[in-house]
Amino acid sequence: MTGTGQDCQFFVSYTGVKLPLRLVTAIAPEQLSNRNTFIRGYFNAAGALTGFEKVVYGEIELTHRYCYHANGALRSAEIVMLDEDPVTLHFDETGAVVAGQDAA
Repeated sequence: MTGTGQDCQFFVSYTGVKLPLRLVTAIAPEQLSNRNTFIRGYFNAAGALTGFEKVVYGEIELTHRYCYHANGALRSAEIVMLDEDPVTLHFDETGAVVAGQDAA
């Protein structure tokens, strides 16, 4: 997601069991050199989280990408974990899962 032109912010971690996950404990970019693990979050102009990357020792270990319906409800989530196949979930306008499939 690097270079998307979206607002990039940095966080210590994420929380939640429902997608989109919530990023917690913002950190300043100048503090990154002191951290082995951090979250790089991307936000659209409306402030909605469009995705994040969990960086561990310089490697991206986990990526989430989110798209939203016009009403603000989550439309899709793509989840990519290191050494695993990507998974894409689709949601209706109420936030209910309508389809999930492994991305090719």
